Amino acid sequence: MTGARFRGIQQAESVTPGVMRLGEEHIATGPFAVEGERLAEVSLKAPKAEAYVLARSDGLRDVRAPAPTSYDDRDGIARSFPQALPQGGELRVIQWAVAAARKTGGVLLADGHRLMAPDPTGSVNLTLYSAHPLASGDILPLLRAFIATAEVGADQPTADGSPHYRLVGPTAYDGSIVIDVERVDRVPRALAELDWRSYGPFAYRMSWVPANPYELDLEQPSGLHVIARARMRSSMARLAVTLQSRIAGIVVDDGGFVAGAGELETRNDPQAGTGSGGRAWV
Repeated sequence: MTGARFRGIQQAESVTPGVMRLGEEHIATGPFAVEGERLAEVSLKAPKAEAYVLARSDGLRDVRAPAPTSYDDRDGIARSFPQALPQGGELRVIQWAVAAARKTGGVLLADGHRLMAPDPTGSVNLTLYSAHPLASGDILPLLRAFIATAEVGADQPTADGSPHYRLVGPTAYDGSIVIDVERVDRVPRALAELDWRSYGPFAYRMSWVPANPYELDLEQPSGLHVIARARMRSSMARLAVTLQSRIAGIVVDDGGFVAGAGELETRNDPQAGTGSGGRAWV
């Protein structure tokens, strides 16, 4: 690989680059070691990092949509593609790469030069997949331990008796925590690599609804939103740990990645840091 786009990217001595298929038309090639000036250019605070190149498998260019009409989106995709927005398979690959960068504390270079650095602390929502169904009356005390005013918003069990309900815990300043519980037919792909006995078909979705939901779609939300988000991110992690300790299961974040005990502990302690800061997607 030659050219300015790949300057500073060298093959890692201990890892042989490989190719991973992303959907039907795209691939990720890597890892390649990134150090020195190239690493400083992408604002990664780490002595070294790994880079992966995302592209079409046939070497052609994707057909993109017209220029965006608005540049306010959580991931900065519209800002990074001002002339023409990705669509279809390319858009799904970029959205996955953004989620991966948020998970690892990494960054993306759109078309090789426009920087996207998703904030790892922007991930708040969590879902617990478990084999054990609990009624709303069993979950409500757990939520009230965090928000005393929590109530059952809806409770309509399905025809086969499976739980299907919503709990809402409103706060005065930080918005609400909402728990939606239901039996699902599909689980995230990340769970496919685990023993099926480690999780189940019952999804406990824990979501944050801020005072101004519009700010969820902003790349740079207000300071008040960020403060409330930090508090709710911590509460959500503790709530997930509490629920998991009772009914077991696997916790998945809003990017579709498994959130292990270490990550949940970090979410509950903002001073512990965010992400690993060691990945870059080109």
